[in-house]
Amino acid sequence: MRGTDRMDKALGFEEFAGTRTRRLFQVAYLMCGDWHQAQDLVQTTLAKMYSAWGRLRRGRDEPGLDAYARKVLLRTYLSQQRLRRSTEVVTAELPESWAAQDGGSDLRVTLTAALAQLPPRNRAVVVLRYLEDHSIEAVAEMLGMSNSAVKSLNTRSLAKLREILGNDRELFLCG
Repeated sequence: MRGTDRMDKALGFEEFAGTRTRRLFQVAYLMCGDWHQAQDLVQTTLAKMYSAWGRLRRGRDEPGLDAYARKVLLRTYLSQQRLRRSTEVVTAELPESWAAQDGGSDLRVTLTAALAQLPPRNRAVVVLRYLEDHSIEAVAEMLGMSNSAVKSLNTRSLAKLREILGNDRELFLCG
């Protein structure tokens, strides 16, 4: 690769990464519930994309690149969940730093804690359907599942969230 081509590749990728990192982090955080793991997921996703950037940029438009980034993020997350041994320390109360945030933090903490109780695939379905607002078909394609499997996971996940949240569910779960 010539120097100019390498610079064009880097500039295109830097622009893409700079505009997408925040959203990828939000999705990663809701899937895994851990700030540092979410950062690692985004970094791994962007590293994988950078290594194939020339090929990706030629074959896809911007929405296609965004979809590819989400798919890489999702697959990286699910792969890590399969390989990961639990190193989480369960505590009865959240640290004070969570409670000291802005007024909407209670809802975010409640939702994040509820999502953390779902299995990884179920959590991914809920995040992709309701945070990312993807159709059943798009989620099925991203996860490599049938539409009916996604519908089933979605239904079971929402039922579990309703069970976990009890009376608080009216705050953000409809239907």
